[in-house]
Amino acid sequence: MITPLPSVETLMEVCEATWPPAKRELKGAWTVRDGAGGGKRASATTENFPTTEADVKQAEEAMADLGQPLLFQIRPGDEPLDKMLEAHGYDIIDPVNIWAVAVDQITRETAPPVSGFAVWPPLNIMTELWEQGGIHVQRRAVMDRACEPKTGLLGRTDDTPAGAGFVAIHDDIAMIHALHVDPKLRRMGTGRHMILTAAHWAQAQGAKVLSLIVTQGNLAANPLYASLGMQLVGHYHYRIKGGLE
Repeated sequence: MITPLPSVETLMEVCEATWPPAKRELKGAWTVRDGAGGGKRASATTENFPTTEADVKQAEEAMADLGQPLLFQIRPGDEPLDKMLEAHGYDIIDPVNIWAVAVDQITRETAPPVSGFAVWPPLNIMTELWEQGGIHVQRRAVMDRACEPKTGLLGRTDDTPAGAGFVAIHDDIAMIHALHVDPKLRRMGTGRHMILTAAHWAQAQGAKVLSLIVTQGNLAANPLYASLGMQLVGHYHYRIKGGLE
């Protein structure tokens, strides 16, 4: 039996459960998130129902009160908001692809022995690898807030710690975040082995689907996910004013 892949809307809900903000609050037409330094996924404001020019100011004030950049997440169906923000001087940043695959499909392949481990809490070497990849303490705090079950991923290449990642499950969907491979050890299969490790861990937890989100500009990662049989199920992007510090 073929497992149907979730909708983009469902995967966005899973993304929030597995990479949650420190706080979220409804402000009129908006959901405003306090990411506490956890990155754009945990910090962006989203539209709850169709908005007008007058609503934008309320969202901007709420984000400013949090000391956060003026950042909106633009999902499928938000095209009017996208045009309105463009007219207000907001620039597109980080368009992303959403990938997903049935767990029982991807687990037909197994990573080589000792090439990948599911580890929680994270080991010191995983923290060092994340730091190398710009996944600093505020983003690692998101992992602590994330729903259960969850685990860290440690990749090894040539008997050397080579990569770290994080995966958590919500509603039978496992989502991978914070995947980083040491630049000196890339193009050696580490990313592939870590994803397979995540898939087999997720299967053992009863998950039916594995998903992840990656920027469209990541020219190494997107072909890798396609080669693993993952399907491109959707896109979203952000609009920002003033840039990120």
